[in-house]
Amino acid sequence: MRTDPFREYAWIVVISIALILVLPSLIDTYTLTVLLVYSMLGLSLGLIWGFGGILCFGQAAFFGLGAYTYAISAINFGESTVPMLLAVVVPALFALVLGAMMFYGRLADVYLGVITLVVTLIFYKFMNSTAGPEYVIGSARLGGFNGIPGFQTLNVPGYPDAYVWGDSLYYVVAIALVLVFLFVTWLLNSSFGRIAIGTRENEIRMSLMGYDVRARKTLLFTIGAAVAGLSGAFFANWAEIVTPGLFSLQQTAEIIIWCIVGGLGTRLGPIVGAAGLAYLKFLLGQQSLVDNTLITGLILVLFVLFLPKGLVPAVADVFRRVSTRRQRTGRRIRQRSAVNG
Repeated sequence: MRTDPFREYAWIVVISIALILVLPSLIDTYTLTVLLVYSMLGLSLGLIWGFGGILCFGQAAFFGLGAYTYAISAINFGESTVPMLLAVVVPALFALVLGAMMFYGRLADVYLGVITLVVTLIFYKFMNSTAGPEYVIGSARLGGFNGIPGFQTLNVPGYPDAYVWGDSLYYVVAIALVLVFLFVTWLLNSSFGRIAIGTRENEIRMSLMGYDVRARKTLLFTIGAAVAGLSGAFFANWAEIVTPGLFSLQQTAEIIIWCIVGGLGTRLGPIVGAAGLAYLKFLLGQQSLVDNTLITGLILVLFVLFLPKGLVPAVADVFRRVSTRRQRTGRRIRQRSAVNG
């Protein structure tokens, strides 16, 4: 029995509005903003890995590329409208070319993971080596390991002096995350999404059915990169500086861990994993007794051993079992009542 998509979208909007209004009373909006940014980044990998079966170690590359694109273009344009668009388009075009080479080259999953990881490390290495004055794009100096500070942050389109920051930035990022989530939901409910899931399960079968699997995987890969680029642009606005650390191996590993802990193959899992682990890292960063990297690794090991499906699927299974038991109990009570009556 298929769920009415419009009812599903309505529930998503209602629950999202409630959370957006309630969360600031629990956590300050400055922290919430970066948690939502990471949630969007986790969702970008969850889409292509969890539903497309594409294990990509390059989300950090698209994330950093979006952040750097925004910073460089914001310095040159002096406002944020065009830079925000470029922060989505540039990573998407890069992923389109990279994905076409990988998927039409029929690379196996292992080689695909290696190539995307190497691309990320190349970005990291290159951006760290751009400290010299010759590394300039227009009016923007790349800055090497110091990064790029002092660029135009998000503003109301057409009004460069009307800055969007603080609580306003939180609401803008929250709305953007909801729109991305709705887009992902629509995409997965469409024939494209169903074919992507079928490709994840059995790529050869989908090819034999006449679908151009390579083109569809390339497009899905591109969409994931565009979402990662958007999250990178929002991160640049939140941090007000971009550095080569956005391309680091640690950042790459964290995105993968978010998806594993939250639950692959679900839309909500990567969001929960990203927000939860990022907030835990923030809390652990306020103390020096325990290394937060050690805690994150321990959490990953525990989930792989005891909750291999992830947090969200595990919670869903519990609710499903409780609901089934209640239905069986209610059915037995009705049967007994009918017999006694």
